[in-house]
Amino acid sequence: MDLSFGKLMGMRYKSHPWHGVDLGENAPEVVTTFVEVVPTDTVKYEVDKLTGYLKLDRPQKFSNVVPALYGFLPQTYSGELVAEFCRQKTERPDIKGDGDPVDICILTEKDITHGDVLVRARPIGGFRMLDRGEADDKLIGVLYDDAVYGEYRDINDCPKVIIDRLRHYFLTYKDIPGENRNCEITHIFGIDEAHEIIRRSQQDYHNKFNINQMLGLK
Repeated sequence: MDLSFGKLMGMRYKSHPWHGVDLGENAPEVVTTFVEVVPTDTVKYEVDKLTGYLKLDRPQKFSNVVPALYGFLPQTYSGELVAEFCRQKTERPDIKGDGDPVDICILTEKDITHGDVLVRARPIGGFRMLDRGEADDKLIGVLYDDAVYGEYRDINDCPKVIIDRLRHYFLTYKDIPGENRNCEITHIFGIDEAHEIIRRSQQDYHNKFNINQMLGLK
């Protein structure tokens, strides 16, 4: 049986949400997502990369709240291949990957009241976001089989007000008074580019964290 180190550890201990959870056999069409933050949160949480536990990142400085479930795709990594795709689309030769798993917002009509949960989602597009010259793509997905949003197949199916809310959040949620973050959204893209980013991020993850090879496992 071919098991990754993360899977083997997950059989005995709580799986690390980045390294020990599969993205899913139907990725990139349907993906397993780890949710860190929900709309009712007044502070921002994020996974501690070393332990896998949620940690308090920071209280929100302003009144903006995430307008959807917000988390990341397990076993993805924004590295050279993701950055290369971003360079192609923006024609900016100096962009690098941000070194994190790929982020995703998930639209749903359900009230999910806390993070630290896994949900299945269908990516339908996203924002090409640059944060201080690094590729920081924000995918947009819908909760799998959601009663309201489940029929959305591409970013163009989303009402403009939803896109505007998400754009505003991502351009402001890291704001610190008196500091310029140099953050911008260059494009809104559809499902095909979202799938391409996921595939590239999976390969970037394999290139960065080939744990079996590092341990001499087959």
